[in-house]
Amino acid sequence: MDRRRFLSAASALGGGLLVTWQAQALPWMNLGNTPIDTTGFRVDTGRVFDLSVSSADPSLTGVILWTHIAPDAVRVGEPLIVQVALDAQFQTLLLQAQVGPQDIGPERDHTVKIDLDGQLPETLSGGPYFYRFIYDRSLSRTGRCRTLPQASNALKRLKLGLLTCQDYTNGYYGALSHVAKDDSLDFVLHLGDFIYETAGDPRFQSLPFADRSVVLPSGGTVALNLQDYRAIYRRYRSDPQLQAAMERHTFICVPDDHETANDCYWDYARDTLGAPDHPFTKDPAYGNSPALLKQLKLDSQRAWTEYVPARVAYNPLATHPHEALRVYRRFAFGRFLDLFMIENRSYRSPHPCGEADFGQRYVPLGCTTLNKAEQTLLGQQQHSWLVDGLTHSTATWKLMGNQTFFGRLALTFLGAPLAPLNVDAWDGYNAERNLLSTALRDAKVSNFLVVTGDLHTYMASNIKHNYGNLNPLDFGNHLGAEFMTPAVTSSNLGEMLGAKLNAQQRTLVMQGLAAPAVRVNNPHIQYFNSNQQGYSTLELTDGYAEWVAYAVDKSVNDATVSRTCVARQRKHMGLPWLLAQSTSGY
Repeated sequence: MDRRRFLSAASALGGGLLVTWQAQALPWMNLGNTPIDTTGFRVDTGRVFDLSVSSADPSLTGVILWTHIAPDAVRVGEPLIVQVALDAQFQTLLLQAQVGPQDIGPERDHTVKIDLDGQLPETLSGGPYFYRFIYDRSLSRTGRCRTLPQASNALKRLKLGLLTCQDYTNGYYGALSHVAKDDSLDFVLHLGDFIYETAGDPRFQSLPFADRSVVLPSGGTVALNLQDYRAIYRRYRSDPQLQAAMERHTFICVPDDHETANDCYWDYARDTLGAPDHPFTKDPAYGNSPALLKQLKLDSQRAWTEYVPARVAYNPLATHPHEALRVYRRFAFGRFLDLFMIENRSYRSPHPCGEADFGQRYVPLGCTTLNKAEQTLLGQQQHSWLVDGLTHSTATWKLMGNQTFFGRLALTFLGAPLAPLNVDAWDGYNAERNLLSTALRDAKVSNFLVVTGDLHTYMASNIKHNYGNLNPLDFGNHLGAEFMTPAVTSSNLGEMLGAKLNAQQRTLVMQGLAAPAVRVNNPHIQYFNSNQQGYSTLELTDGYAEWVAYAVDKSVNDATVSRTCVARQRKHMGLPWLLAQSTSGY
């Protein structure tokens, strides 16, 4: 219902209407729009709302709101109130609702997720709106949120923040502090690795920050169950800089591998999670048990839905991960942008060359199984959904929110690939990538962009149908542009791979990862930098898309920010007009 009819129905039922929402959101009761008198209420937000508040997944008439009640603050019979207003003083209320005390409990680890789809007006151009929670006469911090613009809105500009790979143990969240302060951002896309399932993996967690340790209830260094995952999320979300970013901006999130296990996939032969580095796979004590691995995936899915707000289809009673959670979804920003947030861990096939590190998942020289037709990253249903959506979209810009590098990153000779550097990305799933790129080319999809995370690297790259075709005048071979946002804190690519390799392997890989070598081997890549951490932004206008990369020193809690690259893609059908300019050297 629209808000007017909703309130009318509430009044007819005696002032309260119970509505159950999707996406594991809680039922709530409308209290009318007469403001509650909060005189004398406490503002000790940390005592009650220990992880603050956040918003996510805008719709035309709503948004997901989230908070967490500290277990020690829970009071028997005490309801939770949420308010949404046009002003930060909550004088012009749009919604005031109540969540019953029976829905604030340990079964969701005291998280609260409310879906307001259908409850905010369509006529206010998407906000911003202000929201807060009230519990036990205590006020939460005030959050700010936005809804999607209407189709009739002649949108000419949209600016997105891009984040990925925020390893809490590996540095401070100064990048998120700068994102929080950037009022020019309309929304923030988080492209995965919101958490890391490990609390001290020497391959990519050097742990120089004693005050940022993570302790798991199981006593180990890798998450083994739901309690471990929940503890990790609580630790990450306790960070004040992450809280500030999520209070100020509406997020759109997808998970990558570390929300479950490093380089995970689906083992179709055994119908269970594939986790090549996890103790359930490697430690003989666990026997590589399919049941344990499947439950691990279910546990990670449940914790993600509890602690990362999103309007997703989730069934907590499902016993198979493919029936428990569907993450991929689409957002329409008027006629200006269609955003497709994909998920490429739950349905992907095993790695094509084996599950060892160097020579199989990384730099698989001599691998003859890279182009197997049955390899999938998306799964059949998601692949069909994505192709249909992209090829039929009439929006000015089409944007794919993607976890792992979509383009080619390889050692080459005269344009022919000798070996991809990382087959945990789309390079390990060539057949499916070719199907998607062929569909884009044949449908003449214009203004196609991809934003990517995962590799802890800045990249600006042209997307081609055939990367072996070096003819710059073959405009039909050009499909769009891809922008990879760097890690917020996680070890950069050289550090990450170097920790896994011996001295000879490390020398080979580091030579291949030098920016000039990367660009010689991959001329479609316009900018490459794996030496820094930070974030990036993507601004879409009626004439171009502009990606700006920012570096923020993770070793300093209040680090300054500096631009490292500006790349611009002109809005035009089929022309390779991606121009990247380094502002701080390669």
